[in-house]
Amino acid sequence: MENFTDLGLSQPVLRALADCGYSVPTPIQQAAIPIVAAGYDLMASAQTGTGKTAAFTLPIIDDIGKRPSAKGDTPLVLILAPTRELALQVDENVRAYGRHVGTRTAVLLGGVPSGPQIQSLRRGVDFVVATPGRLIDLAEQGEMVFDDIEFLILDEADRMLDLGFVHDVRWIADQVPKPRQTLLFSATMSGAVRSLASTIQTNAQSVSVAPPEAVADNIDQRVMFVEKVNKPELLVDLLNHGDTERALVFTGTKVAATIVARQLNQNGIKAEDIHSGKSQSQRQKALEAFTRGKVRVLVATDIVARGIDVEGISHVINYELPDDAENYVHRIGRTARAGRAGVAVSLCCVQDVSQLRGVERLLKQPLEVIEDHEWHSPTVAACLAASTKAARQRARAGRGRGSGSKWAR
Repeated sequence: MENFTDLGLSQPVLRALADCGYSVPTPIQQAAIPIVAAGYDLMASAQTGTGKTAAFTLPIIDDIGKRPSAKGDTPLVLILAPTRELALQVDENVRAYGRHVGTRTAVLLGGVPSGPQIQSLRRGVDFVVATPGRLIDLAEQGEMVFDDIEFLILDEADRMLDLGFVHDVRWIADQVPKPRQTLLFSATMSGAVRSLASTIQTNAQSVSVAPPEAVADNIDQRVMFVEKVNKPELLVDLLNHGDTERALVFTGTKVAATIVARQLNQNGIKAEDIHSGKSQSQRQKALEAFTRGKVRVLVATDIVARGIDVEGISHVINYELPDDAENYVHRIGRTARAGRAGVAVSLCCVQDVSQLRGVERLLKQPLEVIEDHEWHSPTVAACLAASTKAARQRARAGRGRGSGSKWAR
């Protein structure tokens, strides 16, 4: 399959894709679009940055665009997203893909006044993109009506469960009438997600175009060993030298994100921080400044790791490595999007060694070590080597106990 025409999409949708600069469908789009177009429920997984949003929105927009021009007032499509940032990104994509179809959308999310969102619903919409909390609030007020919804989509379903939305999702699914088409898309498909899917889907098809832990081949992954006290200077050096065009820096906490952004600005590097401690308007302002190039660096926590889709992020820098190794995959997936190359650099101090080992176990390979910098720490490197050696010894001992050794007898 060479282009979107082969997927049977209508001319208005193909024109919108051309406007967006899309010519060749990604593997998840090739696999999912025919299934969605055929009306099946679908549970799909693919690595971050592979075009999952287009995979589920394009065939639905195509369907709605072929219907009679007279449209009702209540929504036909409900898309649930775990974070405000992701909801806004999905809404933007739906508007772009449906520009020649006249698709009407409303985005419902907390942290901002509900008045404009209510007005959007009252004017009549085809698509509603929402975070669960605000959606339920408006449903309880009688402003959100589920009666005519034909498509229910969960985007980043595993993240939704991680954030504790399982009961909200079940409640919402119960409100959406059957028969309907229910689609679950995510970067990972855990047992919890599959359990949820079994209760809200019917005879669902399954698509997985890459292992959950897969990382795009065009991301150059590196690690730099450094003492914790020297991390600020190393970060400034990285951002001031080399080919760093636009960088996304990840920290473990919102306090750290604020501190790191302040330090960068003090060193003449324009930066904004974005995390759950910010209001919705502050977060949107920071993301817009980063998207438009007003600031070169965005410092973020994992709460927005999957909600940022900005073109031209050349580097993702892990100022602090995540406790959950899978979050590393989601973080670095913010670079090397749309076929471009990218760089992921992790700054590893002694406190990060166990997290680094978790990442390397997940990837099944070590990261490239960069020693040629002023703040290289042999102590941290030795700590990692000792930790790895100890783990190997424990593994050998475990194999011995399980193979008839004296420990097994």
